Amino acid sequence: MNRTNLLLLGLAGALAAGCSNHVAQAAGNVAPNDLNTPAPFATPPVLAGTADIATLAARVKPAVVNITTTHEIRRTAVQMPEGFPLSQFFGGGGRRGAPGGEDQVLKQQALGSGFLVDKQGHVVTNAHVIDDADVVKVKLSDEREYTAKVIGKDTRLDVAVLQLENTKDLPEPVSLGSSEALRVGEYVVAIGNPFGLGDTVTMGIVSAKGRAIGAGPYDDFIQTDASINPGNSGGPLFNLRGQVVGINTAINPNGKGIGFAIPADELKDVLPQLMVTGHVARGRLGVLIQGVNAPLAKALGMDHPRGALVGEVEADGPAAKAGVQPGDVIVDVDRTEVPHSEDLPRIVARHAPGSKVDLKVLRGGHEQSLAVTLDAIRDEKGKRNGSDSDSDDGPSMGPASHKLGIQVTDAPGGGAVVQHVVGDSPADGELQPGDVILEVNHAPIAHAGDLSARVAATPKGEPVLLRVRHGDRNRFVAIELD
Repeated sequence: MNRTNLLLLGLAGALAAGCSNHVAQAAGNVAPNDLNTPAPFATPPVLAGTADIATLAARVKPAVVNITTTHEIRRTAVQMPEGFPLSQFFGGGGRRGAPGGEDQVLKQQALGSGFLVDKQGHVVTNAHVIDDADVVKVKLSDEREYTAKVIGKDTRLDVAVLQLENTKDLPEPVSLGSSEALRVGEYVVAIGNPFGLGDTVTMGIVSAKGRAIGAGPYDDFIQTDASINPGNSGGPLFNLRGQVVGINTAINPNGKGIGFAIPADELKDVLPQLMVTGHVARGRLGVLIQGVNAPLAKALGMDHPRGALVGEVEADGPAAKAGVQPGDVIVDVDRTEVPHSEDLPRIVARHAPGSKVDLKVLRGGHEQSLAVTLDAIRDEKGKRNGSDSDSDDGPSMGPASHKLGIQVTDAPGGGAVVQHVVGDSPADGELQPGDVILEVNHAPIAHAGDLSARVAATPKGEPVLLRVRHGDRNRFVAIELD
């Protein structure tokens, strides 16, 4: 035993002896039951200015459920010929995979969370929680377990609705709040089933809103630092009023304290359709869009970046019929501003197929109004063959190509194919080999020579605006010349 431990033990013994003597002396004057020991609080106090999370959790937890899904995977046995060198280990001549040569059925389980939205037993969760599930089980906080049927699913938004079977005396459902009214910095509470532990409450704040994380066409996530882990998917994110303001959906695997939730307002838009029809019908414009950065805004005659730049218009689609053109910047849909390109799909999707909407577009620096009748979203069309294959002609290095820092050659069908991009040139990072330059400053080019002339004619100090095709996608690129 070292000196430090001895000193500590000695100090502890002295303190114990002192306490014993004091208590012994006091006992002669005061009965043990009369000692001045405060009674515990009947209800723990809530400090002024702090949230009463315990009361909130107790009220809403009964409506939060744990979800377990089972997915059967059939592993086909492999027939091995007699005399196969390893056949003795697999029952000679039998099929590799399962005992006795039978196909083997494996069961995979997945965990998630959800919440009751009505007394009829409808549960909301993430679509990825129940994806490919053969059996879905839902357990309430009071340990009752029900089999559930998937009655609606929206994979684009990652939302699903379940119907519990043979239910009675269900808890009070959640109340849906406004995610639009949610403020950055506001306290939120997540409840769910992380790692299968069940009934877990965590608290944090809203770190950001409107996050696009590449999860789908309608990215508009609430970012929170309330602890969210695998198994929390599909569970509710509450505000301090006990209202659901989001559906916990994703985490950042490379960071701690970064979780993402689908806004409750997005759920409100689709929930009635999912409960009645099982799917969601959304409107579509029929355009390919891109963001507007500062150089593009300058080249397009805009005072600041905003809206969605149309790179391509689907032939005979709703936008084409309304007169939308490549190069238009959509800045408003039915009196709803389009701040960024990623906002446009969400805004349009809120309108039903067949709806007529008014678009405001910027064309040539001037605003125009166009009336569009939306079509229904359908699966992605088959990709068309690109026409950006190389020509037999050698690369053209005219003055314009030197200005941009690219080598080009004539493209079959018109335009100029980029063969090489010079490092640290104006085009470096903006263009790549295989790009087909179709327009310069809104003027079509027939061949590589046109490119040189158009670029040379660009006023000094103005960026060159190019319309470029790569594969089956068109986009605009603004390049500042040195």
